[in-house]
Amino acid sequence: MLHSRGYAADLFPAQWAALRYFSRAPVGQRTASELARFQGLANGPVSRTVRTLVQKGLLAKAAEQPKGRAELLELTSAGRTMLEQDPTLALEEVISELGIAEQECFARSLELIVRRLSVLR
Repeated sequence: MLHSRGYAADLFPAQWAALRYFSRAPVGQRTASELARFQGLANGPVSRTVRTLVQKGLLAKAAEQPKGRAELLELTSAGRTMLEQDPTLALEEVISELGIAEQECFARSLELIVRRLSVLR
């Protein structure tokens, strides 16, 4: 159910993940390469995702660019508006409605799952 919700507002899950990243990352880390590093993915597929978001008008080159090759990106106003439709907001709302003890149990369980999955790599 969560996976299918990821295909919302004409975006794929990877595109949603990229929008979330660019909305939260420190300014100096808002590059396609930093996104790839953050996600543990190759640069090629991430660059295609970023290029698509630029074409859709959701990301743009930042007005000020540092010296060097990395191109800083930023959300456009359309990108910020799109994030208001983020399919993960429904999940956040449901989790926030859990009691504190349930939230803590859920968090501990997720941390354990992530640790165990990282060992399998």
